[in-house]
Amino acid sequence: MSGFLVDFAGILLVLPFVAFLVIVLAGKRMKYQGAEIAIGAMAINWLYSAALLVVNLTEEVTRDVQFEIGRIGQIAGEPLVFELGWTVDGLSSMMFFVVTTVSLLVFIYAVGYMKGDVRVPFFFAALSLFAGSMLVLVGAPNLVQLIIGWEGVGLASYLLIGHYWEKHENSSAAMKAFYVNKVADVGLILGAVILGVTTGTFRINEILHLAEDGAAALGAVALVAGLLIFFGAMGKSAQFPLHVWLPDAMAGPTPVSALMHAATMVTAGVYLIARMYPFYEEMAAGARTWILWIGAATLFITGLLALVQNDIKRVLAYSTVSQLGYMVAALGAGGYAAGLFHLWTHAFFKALLFLGAGSVIHAVHSNYMSDMGGLRKDMPTTYRTFVIGALALAGIPPLAGFFSKDEILATFNHAGATAVLWLGVAAAFVTAFYTFRMVFLTFHGTYRGHGHPHESPRVMTMPLVALAVGAVAAGWVNIPGVYTGFHHLVEVREVFHPEEAPTSFDLAALIPGGIAGLLGIFLAYLIFKPDRASQAERDRLEIPALYPLLRRKYFLDDLYWYGIVEPIKGPIARAVNWTNTYVIDGVVNSVAGLSLFLSRIVYQGLDQRGIDGVVHGLSAATDSAGGSLRRLQSGRVQQYAAGFVTGTLLLVVALVVFR
Repeated sequence: MSGFLVDFAGILLVLPFVAFLVIVLAGKRMKYQGAEIAIGAMAINWLYSAALLVVNLTEEVTRDVQFEIGRIGQIAGEPLVFELGWTVDGLSSMMFFVVTTVSLLVFIYAVGYMKGDVRVPFFFAALSLFAGSMLVLVGAPNLVQLIIGWEGVGLASYLLIGHYWEKHENSSAAMKAFYVNKVADVGLILGAVILGVTTGTFRINEILHLAEDGAAALGAVALVAGLLIFFGAMGKSAQFPLHVWLPDAMAGPTPVSALMHAATMVTAGVYLIARMYPFYEEMAAGARTWILWIGAATLFITGLLALVQNDIKRVLAYSTVSQLGYMVAALGAGGYAAGLFHLWTHAFFKALLFLGAGSVIHAVHSNYMSDMGGLRKDMPTTYRTFVIGALALAGIPPLAGFFSKDEILATFNHAGATAVLWLGVAAAFVTAFYTFRMVFLTFHGTYRGHGHPHESPRVMTMPLVALAVGAVAAGWVNIPGVYTGFHHLVEVREVFHPEEAPTSFDLAALIPGGIAGLLGIFLAYLIFKPDRASQAERDRLEIPALYPLLRRKYFLDDLYWYGIVEPIKGPIARAVNWTNTYVIDGVVNSVAGLSLFLSRIVYQGLDQRGIDGVVHGLSAATDSAGGSLRRLQSGRVQQYAAGFVTGTLLLVVALVVFR
């Protein structure tokens, strides 16, 4: 059975693209405008991924299936080939399950959320493309295919973020996401090329075997390749300072935000580092210091930005960036399984929070918490599930976020990264504070909007309930001293065996982290407690030096706009335009003028007067000779006979004379 599942696992990668094509061609003529095709394809994928997950939990399957498409070069006499296929192991099986589970629930939710939208077939086609590209990335057995999936995710995100392109800010947000990610993608592509050329292969498992066996001591080359690949991961996983695109990406419909932040795109960078982890452990160990500190900076700095947001989706967006920082920092500190465990649990509770936010937005027709309040009475299912997600995000036991956050903090402690440990504890406090600030402003107090709040339809609340179950129980697959199956699952078997699963909780990390979370919730309650009716009273909290800085987002957007975009649009663009007009076009026009001059000489002199003159002269001579001969053809036999006799006599005379 396991062999059959592995042999045909390519269906996971292909089926969403089949759904994409069907929706594009026939979606407008379907009852649900293509949603049924997208959901059906993803349901099949979910069942398949669940079966693969079970197989890997019981039989430990590790296999690559690759088909050669063509040769792309040659190194030291050995060919570099372009291959497509899929890889099945514990890591990919876990990611397949996360992507398909969240995608399926988001697709179902989107049927209700997008009802009445002007471009429903386009939306579900792009959503299928989005999920399919992520599956191609996850299942990639080589770096070339991984980049193909990587770029497909970027393209689909551009289409979905700019879904409401009629508004300038939405199209600008899509372009911002696209440009920032393209800058980072240059690093990934260069790193992959350097690594493939120096090792002689683009196959990931072969590169990891070389790293594990110590057969390729690449030295500084490996470090450069590792840093470039990590730079690519920084773009997709929104690590500081390349995080600026992610909050603006909230311009897309909420189902897109949920899918992007929980299972696709932003987790791609974390997955890439995890997939290449033996390479970072052995060949490019120096890059892990950068990974650790960039992740640490991200988890704390971006978490603070959520404190001053009024848009509920932006609060969750900055929260995602901060949680991605936890994952990246854990990988940098050596916590391979810990970083992936947080990716696993985060997928469930963050998808739940985004879909819960979408349910609220759907009811009150506003993204702003200043237009909300008191919604717990009108939206009981949304409220209960949202609170479960909030508790999981805050790391409160026994919910999923508690176990993964604690393991990351324990990783920092074991690695001796004391400063990062306390940054993580401080970030846990900030996380709990802004999360419950959001809960109190949205669901408690009195309603401050102008709409008529109501609970969302079942097609939207059922996915919330399903994700709430995951937000509670997803952490139970890795409880120290009880069950640590997740650790064993994600091992890159036959290549790399990470640290042993912990047998007990690390109290030095658990206690400060737990206290920080509880204090954050308590402080949020004191400041934003339900009996404060007005938004002005609730938002009286103001730290003079810090909050203005946070509202300007550390001036990073200003730096990018005035330091990069405006110079490119201004003097640099004018310089490029002048160079193009007067230098490049001047050279091209000069060559064209010279060619025209020479062509006239050739045409009028050589062609018209030379070649054509000779041809016309020969034609005239031939015509004249033909006219003379025509007069001899009179039709009179006597003349022909006389001519024949005369000619014969002339020949006889000539023979006699010249002989």
